[in-house]
Amino acid sequence: MNNKKNILAIAGSLRKESYNKLLLKATKQLLPENIEMEIFDLANIPMYNQDDENQLPIIVKEFKQKIEKADIILIATPEYNYSISGVLKNAMDWASRPYNQNSFNNKPLGILGASIGSLGTVRAQYSLREIAVALNMHVINRPEIMIGNAATKFNDHGELIDTTTISFINSMINGLVEMSEFYK
Repeated sequence: MNNKKNILAIAGSLRKESYNKLLLKATKQLLPENIEMEIFDLANIPMYNQDDENQLPIIVKEFKQKIEKADIILIATPEYNYSISGVLKNAMDWASRPYNQNSFNNKPLGILGASIGSLGTVRAQYSLREIAVALNMHVINRPEIMIGNAATKFNDHGELIDTTTISFINSMINGLVEMSEFYK
């Protein structure tokens, strides 16, 4: 049995130094040797247009292939207007199309998020869970990693310093690895 696992991580923010991108970088540094993680940048994904779904843009084809090869999907979402960002929703729409070619189908999903607000990304994460149901993804329920006041959780070098969050990340990754064995 191959114990090597591959995680495809996606930050729902385009901002260069977003806390969600920093959160994924921190997660990558915490992973054991038998887990690889690639962080996919959504910046070049065009706006979804159903007219183009039978001739997908090259970047969308690459994105879909990376999702399909991954054992686990990890999404760090900001919260915009009580929901996920438009760029994240757009990318998920592309990856789930054309009809009956949903690249996210049956994938274990970890959701986490960081925000400068005190509630973290609570509402965005619940919105993302609804989308995951539509895409037949399997969301890990615990721990919920909703980081509020994110500026206090990272140092001046962008490194995660909050020990509780680090513990939650380790727990989530362990749970996702277990789920990935079940949802092969």
